[in-house]
Amino acid sequence: MKKERVAVLLSGGLDSSVALHWAAKHQAAHVAISFKYGSKHEAHELACAKAQAEELGIKHEIIDISAISAHLSSALLQGGAEIPDASYEEENMKQTVVPFRNGIFLSIAAGIAESNDVKGLVIAAHSGDHSIYPDCREEFMQAMAQAIKLGTYAEIEILRPFINMSKGEIVQLGSQLDVDFNKTYSCYKGGDIHCGTCATCKERKDAFAWANIPDPTPYFM
Repeated sequence: MKKERVAVLLSGGLDSSVALHWAAKHQAAHVAISFKYGSKHEAHELACAKAQAEELGIKHEIIDISAISAHLSSALLQGGAEIPDASYEEENMKQTVVPFRNGIFLSIAAGIAESNDVKGLVIAAHSGDHSIYPDCREEFMQAMAQAIKLGTYAEIEILRPFINMSKGEIVQLGSQLDVDFNKTYSCYKGGDIHCGTCATCKERKDAFAWANIPDPTPYFM
């Protein structure tokens, strides 16, 4: 099968870092796109994104849209409410939603992708993405995929290689692809050490445990 020239949405988190390595092996990964948008954990995430892209020799673009965050309300953003220690199923986790984040990212990334003459845009959406995030749902992704395809001369496709995989399965794949998990960051609170108690830290722990792969992540708790 012919390898397509693709761009990868790279946050520096676990899922997107594995997606970058997947794209480097199975596609022709041309550019990794990260966003600086004012999240509490962006400094650590972006450092990891840079390290992952450099390791693979892939061009890395950081797009600064932090001015937009002043107009958005979310506990995930700097100056927002405290990040709750809760599971994703709990109602108060809705406060961590950044309104239309994936829509904003994909729209900008589609323009960058077409400007880089690529045919696909890789996003690490997976089966465990949670219902509290409207812009992670299948209906939304299908609609965005159609809009991007119709709105670009190149008819850019959204590629979601992990859509039928759990986070534990992504950890397994990352291990097979020799991803350095030490160079990935998940904690919503943004500390130098993962807190271990926020929903995304709990999900990270559970994924490594399910995959039966040692978790190299230091946690505060």
